[in-house]
Amino acid sequence: MTALLVENLSKTYPPRRGAPPPRPAVDGLSFRLPMGETWGLLGGNGAGKTTTIAMLLGLLVPSGGTILALGHDMTKDRFAALARMNFSSPYIALPHRLSVAENLRIYAHLYDVPDMERRIATLAEDLNLTELLDRPAGELSAGQKTRVALAKALINRPALLLLDEPTASLDPDTGDWVRGWLERYSAESGCSILLASHNMAEVERLCGHVLMLKEGRILDQGSPAALTAQYGREDLEQVFLDIARGTRAETMA
Repeated sequence: MTALLVENLSKTYPPRRGAPPPRPAVDGLSFRLPMGETWGLLGGNGAGKTTTIAMLLGLLVPSGGTILALGHDMTKDRFAALARMNFSSPYIALPHRLSVAENLRIYAHLYDVPDMERRIATLAEDLNLTELLDRPAGELSAGQKTRVALAKALINRPALLLLDEPTASLDPDTGDWVRGWLERYSAESGCSILLASHNMAEVERLCGHVLMLKEGRILDQGSPAALTAQYGREDLEQVFLDIARGTRAETMA
């Protein structure tokens, strides 16, 4: 089964008054994410990652193309898909005055999670949040906020999880803990994950396949090992730099 099917997806924002028409933020994106796999969505700033994720979540209306998430057309039946999806980003803050438990209860209600208190307790134990449940979200450290964001994203046991920089601003030890936890969760649950990240070591560790974006298009794709071999590089970060800097032709010569 396909978790996510994207065909010829595009997004062009309206031009500013007096300005020439802008180039598309996303330009003809097509890919198929299989169930149970973790894929990386990579690209420099302005490559179209955030716009793509916003369209996958139904937050932005595409200018063209189709999105099927878990078999549901996001333009016609997105709420059926969203009930089985979730999203996590350290850049989206939870209400600071509410406690961790209160924040998680709100999302549990939104997703109509059965046996809500047990689900929150289980996630709190799994993510080392039990002692933080009564603490206001605004008083948490960066690492604690990241774990709460993951708990929020997993509250409905999603079949499709979208992650935007899940370990940004974390120290190496906490980042490693989060990556290890995601590996175990994916293996145990069969959840499909689309990961946007600038941490190439993280992508190499977590992702079986990578989509390399530039100017809203997929410039290349493949497994991290296949891409590094194709470009004759030692690691994915060097491949990323080749693509971002437009030195692909020199590399492949």
